[in-house]
Amino acid sequence: MKRNIKLRLSLILIAILLIGCMGWYYYGPLQAESAEVESTVLDNGSHVKFRTQGDRIELYQGGEWKPFFANGVNVGATVPGHDPGELVIDKPTFLKWFDEIHQLGANVIRVYTIHEPVFYEALVEFNEQHRDSPLYFIQGVWSPEEQLIKTHDAQSPLVIKAFKKEIIYAVGAVYGDANIPGKTGKADGRYRTNAGPYLMGWSVGTEWDPSIVDASDKAYPHMEPYVGTHFKAKAGATAFENMLAEMLDTLASFEKERGWQHPIAFTNWVSTDPLAHPGEIDRAEDLVSVDPMHIEPADWQGGYFASYHAYPYYPEFLRSDPSLQNVKNDRGEIDTYKAYLRQLKAHHAGMPIMVTEYGVPSSLGIGHLSNLGRDQGGHTEEEQGRINADLMKTIHQEQYAGAILFMWQDEWFKRTWNTQDFEIPVDRRKYWLNVLTNEKLFGITGMYSSKDGPLLIDGRLDDWMQLEDKKKYDPGVPGWTNMWVTHDEAYVYIAGELDHDFNPEQELLQIGTSTLEGGNRHADALGNRTLSEGLETLITLGREPESEVRIASNYDFTTRLWGVINGMAPVKEAEMQDDSGVFSPWKLIVDMEFSPPWAKYYRPYRDIPAGLLPRGTSDPASPDYNSLAMWQAKGNVVEMRIPWMLLGFADPSSLNVVSYGVKNGKLLTEKVKGIRFVPWIVDRSTQEIRGLGDGSNVVDVSEQPLYKWKAWNEVKYQERLKKSYAIMQQAFRELK
Repeated sequence: MKRNIKLRLSLILIAILLIGCMGWYYYGPLQAESAEVESTVLDNGSHVKFRTQGDRIELYQGGEWKPFFANGVNVGATVPGHDPGELVIDKPTFLKWFDEIHQLGANVIRVYTIHEPVFYEALVEFNEQHRDSPLYFIQGVWSPEEQLIKTHDAQSPLVIKAFKKEIIYAVGAVYGDANIPGKTGKADGRYRTNAGPYLMGWSVGTEWDPSIVDASDKAYPHMEPYVGTHFKAKAGATAFENMLAEMLDTLASFEKERGWQHPIAFTNWVSTDPLAHPGEIDRAEDLVSVDPMHIEPADWQGGYFASYHAYPYYPEFLRSDPSLQNVKNDRGEIDTYKAYLRQLKAHHAGMPIMVTEYGVPSSLGIGHLSNLGRDQGGHTEEEQGRINADLMKTIHQEQYAGAILFMWQDEWFKRTWNTQDFEIPVDRRKYWLNVLTNEKLFGITGMYSSKDGPLLIDGRLDDWMQLEDKKKYDPGVPGWTNMWVTHDEAYVYIAGELDHDFNPEQELLQIGTSTLEGGNRHADALGNRTLSEGLETLITLGREPESEVRIASNYDFTTRLWGVINGMAPVKEAEMQDDSGVFSPWKLIVDMEFSPPWAKYYRPYRDIPAGLLPRGTSDPASPDYNSLAMWQAKGNVVEMRIPWMLLGFADPSSLNVVSYGVKNGKLLTEKVKGIRFVPWIVDRSTQEIRGLGDGSNVVDVSEQPLYKWKAWNEVKYQERLKKSYAIMQQAFRELK
């Protein structure tokens, strides 16, 4: 008890000091600009614009309270070439985005953390010009992840101090009365614009690590419920929930000082939801609960709501739990996502609940599989829009208080579990776009690589002729007359001009690539030819199922990591030998092998093809546009774009590829000079190979084109609305 009293007193002192520092950091009093927004005033003088009432959120408008469904998008803090902590988005960009989000039909944006002052300035400026239909916002408060990871104790003084400090700064940033000192990875500066009148609510914290929650709860098994001025924990609340009650109370106290009260929630996700999931295989995903129902307002008329990140493909039980197989959607299909939402809503009876993250990405790569085709990736932009619209409508049908789409813009810095071990070094992910990493491509605003748009995959060469940085080669191969190669942050582009019209029904076009010593010097695809150096990958263009990138079996990333190193994927020893002659399908893991006791039951390893090359056009103005199109042919012209990772690259911006080496259970990388291209053509009727000599001698690969480029530390990108934007726009309108 003495420890707690001392801790609370010290925190009060810290808070007082922080306010003083914030107020005089730049040697002057704070004078925030304020917006005039209709609100009601409580007896204690607090303004209220939004409140919770039963299981809904209400907006004060036209002198009365009206139901409000928060229909919006999450907005990130960065653009390509930068980490989120750099906070480089300028005011014109924010104003442009706010206008596009407004036209989308959204009424709320959500941000995860404190932004630079320019964000709040731009939001108020935009809303002053749209008084009849402003964009409200949910302000997130970033949790002290570093301290939580270090201590594994949510009640640690380090955690409490850091969390309260972040809350104090967040309230000051929103109300324009803070001076936040500089710190790497954090927003800072003089906050003078009062955006508080446009605030819809607060969301405290981030997705909680179940192991940290569990350790915290076990460390304090019989904790007395926290009782604050504005929020309190109920009897039986866990240590982690008590910490959150204290953080909500702290936020309410500091907001009340600004003369306002808004609805408050803490961020949660499915992995720490309060439900039991008997069909979940991974014990860690059903280990512990953080229950919003264990906290309640003590004196807070702005209200309290629940906030969940809920996607249809994660965790595992969302596709396999028998208890979710009993609900059908409007199309008569078993819909496990709808069933889960219904269960979650029932648990939170009498409380508003929002899904503050939902959505699927428009990526080539897939991270998790789901029911009804709602996989984490593998979608065109149109498919992304249709799935997202369907998810939003489902959330609304289940009488939630809001649905906030994840997300507004693509984020190149992101990582995904099944490609992160191949993207090396990690601090350079922001400099290139790996379209196999689904997490990078959730946006409905696309952040495309610099040539994705100016250079169209459409079977024409006119745009190629405008490029200054293309390389032209004479491949010296029968059937080929010219080859051009260029690249950008996402792809290697290849255009070929043949001496005849390309017909996939009659022939195959193949290009081997070499970056390292090793690989296949012979293979069935080469006939009886032998090469002077091996190929790491093999590009094939033909009929739809045949068009793909394959990888030398002993170079195969996925088999080496998940088979040889981790012992999950099947391994054929002969195929792990150099020059095995086997080109394996390029694949990505989607299910790790699970066995008891770590799992409730056995689940086998599973991977899926990742190297397929869809044929189509990348021209967004074409009615035949396919955002995942990788090649096209017209007449004697063939052009393609190949994602960097499919060619073995761990970081093309520094010319590093995944090597054949392994150290301490990790794949190694090696810097290369470029890519050697080895093209040929196969006649289907005779199986004759045109190119690579007649097989009587070893083919000298060094005579084939070597494409080289300079390393880069800055990126250019194309920003444009995806096709999913228009689909979501229509869905937003239909919901009103």
